Amino acid sequence: MNDHDSLKYLTGEIRKFTEERDWDQFHTPDNLAKSVSIEAGELLECFQWGQDIDLQAVSEELADVMNYCLQLADKLGIDPGKAIYDKIQKNAVKYPVEKSKGRSTKYDKL
Repeated sequence: MNDHDSLKYLTGEIRKFTEERDWDQFHTPDNLAKSVSIEAGELLECFQWGQDIDLQAVSEELADVMNYCLQLADKLGIDPGKAIYDKIQKNAVKYPVEKSKGRSTKYDKL
């Protein structure tokens, strides 16, 4: 894996960017969680009026969401790669292939 693709590298770049601007004072866990939600709303707005998708706008909004997610994980000492992997493993138990393949049914209704 290229260093520029790693979550650790990106988290360090985000931290550096934030520190250079003295913005960490504003990045409390609750403010970062709010920012994730706000940016997710902006991402959703890219799909609001149909199928004509501006991939550049989607890419930028998706980057904003991921940026705030990485900042929140960093602030709380959560390893985002491990958190994602652990959640995949948990979901594999909740959604076994033989019961969930090709279905969008929630796990408690399978």
